[in-house]
Amino acid sequence: MMLDVFNHFMPKTIFDRLSDLVPGHMALSLFPELPTLWDTDARRRLMDEFGDYQQVLSLSNPPIEVLGSPQLTPELARIANDGLADLCRKYPDKFPCFIASMPMNNVDACLVEIDRAINQLGARGIQVFTNVLGKPLSAPEFRPIFQAMAKHDLPVWIHPIRGPHFSDYASEQKSEDEIWFTFGWPYETTACVTRLIFSGLYDELPGLKIITHHMGGMIPYFSAKIELGFDQIFSGTATHNPVAAKAGLKKPLIDYYRMLYADTALNGSVEATRCGHSFFHTDHAVFATDAPFDADKGRALIGSTIKAVQALPIAKAEQEKIFSGNARRLLRLN
Repeated sequence: MMLDVFNHFMPKTIFDRLSDLVPGHMALSLFPELPTLWDTDARRRLMDEFGDYQQVLSLSNPPIEVLGSPQLTPELARIANDGLADLCRKYPDKFPCFIASMPMNNVDACLVEIDRAINQLGARGIQVFTNVLGKPLSAPEFRPIFQAMAKHDLPVWIHPIRGPHFSDYASEQKSEDEIWFTFGWPYETTACVTRLIFSGLYDELPGLKIITHHMGGMIPYFSAKIELGFDQIFSGTATHNPVAAKAGLKKPLIDYYRMLYADTALNGSVEATRCGHSFFHTDHAVFATDAPFDADKGRALIGSTIKAVQALPIAKAEQEKIFSGNARRLLRLN
């Protein structure tokens, strides 16, 4: 069995309202070209091509908080979560569960929606984005959300978000050549979880489960660099990072990054998958494809990601953990 834990869907109830909510957003012109993103029948036909393959559904971009005021977004989150829950009820063989979306510009409403989505709708976690309208997730106002998820003992999925308005250079107004997407998203993930770590989140909530998209972003490739901070070069030692010490972190910095979970959504790159696996190891790796966001409506991402996991130099039993076992444990699906 394969359980894809990070893919995306847009319930038609939300899709039909986007033009009113975010006029001019790039999704309005792009998403109609990708029927497997919003057409349930098209999605199920695609999934049938891959045998014993299931998806944990999550909402596509844009984030809920982009769609309206703090007074409006709680209703939109409820509509989106109701839509995903309805799909799971109708097609449990394809969609055993979903991840709830949050109105992150209204934290009080998030706490209410977390309980409703998990206790009433059967959500197995929540999805948040790497920044909330420009604010870092490590800001104290968002801490109750992580505390609530630790109490529910269910994961937080973190998805990168960055647009062309994040310029590549201070002298410019926008990003060029899709740098905001190709390289900006892995940076966003890495910056986000680093700020969370330095905020003391894992010392406060050591049982918290965070799933990072795209195999943790830049973390595996720069893991050795994480272990040597800039101030450490001049005023630390091989085992003493002054910035981590100032933050009051209780363990070696690299150990916190290894507490994260990472998905295999790397566009099917065998080399990148091996790099990510060598850092996070089997028990902290979960299968995900990022479908349907490819030029073949998701088919290329699913097929190539399956092959990349199968190419890992590990035993069949370990592959099965990545394909479904780890996710079923984290989501308490057994």
